[in-house]
Amino acid sequence: MGFPHAVSRLRTERLARSAKPFMARGGIKGERCPGCRLVPSHCICALRPEVSTPVGMCLLMADIEPLKPSNTGWLIADVVPDTFAFGWARTEVDPALLALLADPQWQAFVVFPGEFVEPERLVSVVPDMPTGQRPLFILLDATWPEARKMFRKSPYLNRLPVLSLNPQQVSRYQLRRSKRDDHFCTSEVASLCLELAGEVRAAETLQAYLDVYTHHYLQAKHQLPPNLQGPAHTRWQGLKKS
Repeated sequence: MGFPHAVSRLRTERLARSAKPFMARGGIKGERCPGCRLVPSHCICALRPEVSTPVGMCLLMADIEPLKPSNTGWLIADVVPDTFAFGWARTEVDPALLALLADPQWQAFVVFPGEFVEPERLVSVVPDMPTGQRPLFILLDATWPEARKMFRKSPYLNRLPVLSLNPQQVSRYQLRRSKRDDHFCTSEVASLCLELAGEVRAAETLQAYLDVYTHHYLQAKHQLPPNLQGPAHTRWQGLKKS
């Protein structure tokens, strides 16, 4: 997979527009690896997976999301080759995003909770794609209040079906917690979408990669070495061997 990927490029563009340096709250100040955003001692670039999947992911990212070391959209772009990333603004739309949505090779689905959507737009399964067409999942990468605003104020999404997820498991994401247990981080949402599309191997890989990233991030935060024999790495190695 080529690097820098879409989220990395968006981060670079966003940094170029910043009037002052971005400082992550509670994070370790100093050098970070440009490939994984972790401190060099906890770098996971050597673990970056290679997965083949026809599924595409389109991240609409709130203004500072690309700058946050805890953002998991970056992990999606590491795993899913056809990942696209665009900054969201209420008053303007990137022409490249509109071109992507109009591309006939993709059938786009906006992923959003069904309780906020008209019933006629809702789907709960990913239908079989016609020959030559692939599913593209649009993920609103933002805090929950921001995501609701993005959904309401993006008229170019109004014509698209909305995929509502009904996962049974509770989110395991530990870096930034929502007040609701049924709110998932962006990477977890992408994993669920991949599973619904029949891409089980890619879904498991992305979830395991998130677990490894989370472990390294938290160990670095507490100034502890990563446990390469711990649950996250054990699962990761088992998945690679299977």
